[in-house]
Amino acid sequence: MSRIGKKPVAIPQGVTINVDKNLVSVTGPKGTMKFEHHVDVAIEVAPDSILVEKIGKGKNAPAIWGTTARIIGNMFEGVTVGFKKQLELNGVGFRMALAGRKITLALGFSHPVEVEIPTGLEVVIEGNTMTVSGIDKHEVGQFSANIRALKPVEPYKGKGFKYVGEHVRRKEGKKSSK
Repeated sequence: MSRIGKKPVAIPQGVTINVDKNLVSVTGPKGTMKFEHHVDVAIEVAPDSILVEKIGKGKNAPAIWGTTARIIGNMFEGVTVGFKKQLELNGVGFRMALAGRKITLALGFSHPVEVEIPTGLEVVIEGNTMTVSGIDKHEVGQFSANIRALKPVEPYKGKGFKYVGEHVRRKEGKKSSK
């Protein structure tokens, strides 16, 4: 049984929700999001909350039940507050610059790396910190992970992208024998 699926999801002030068959659309101050839910769950809208109910008898219905409730909760949070992730770039000669909807990165390769910013996301670069923000939690997380994957932090010198607040376990280098 899903503990998350049992709990009703509160609808924040200033947010409207519309359920039409399997399509859920949420509108708030920051924008509109749509989600097509699985046929194994049903969504009931009350004046101040929504309740996700499991109607399927399949093996994965409890997982879909809780996941659907969490996705709708994240949609509410996205259209009211938004999501953000911060990446930090460390390393001598490593740079990042923003030009329109493209990020140009100098990561120690023989060529600069250019990354297109997806629609719906905002990127701000201040010094060696990049802030990715948007209303869709999945898009913000996936774009941040794609940027981090270009040059993940290495454990010997700590060079590369890491999330702000992430602890990188450092390794000791080779020792010379005397």
